[in-house]
Amino acid sequence: MKTMPLIEFHDLYRDDLTIVDVREPSEYAQGHVPGAVLIPLGQLPNRKAEVPVGVPVYVICRSGNRSKVGAEVLAYAGYDAVSVDEGTMGWINRGWPVVTGTDVK
Repeated sequence: MKTMPLIEFHDLYRDDLTIVDVREPSEYAQGHVPGAVLIPLGQLPNRKAEVPVGVPVYVICRSGNRSKVGAEVLAYAGYDAVSVDEGTMGWINRGWPVVTGTDVK
């Protein structure tokens, strides 16, 4: 399982990246990285078919802990999964744009 520093993720960020947010719906609604799709960690094993194959998948959570578990789940299933260090809180703390609400993309 790979990890990526948040600043590096921000540098390569674009709208067409595959970003999976593994937090809970209430956390996601409070603010998430634009373009991130919500699949809570507890649902990821049963919903991994919703994640595109053949492209890097950036997994993000609040601080970087759940994203590591989520990236491991996906990597074990054959995905090119990368856990984003520092998570959404690091993104928000840097003043980078976020989307609020429950619309998943």
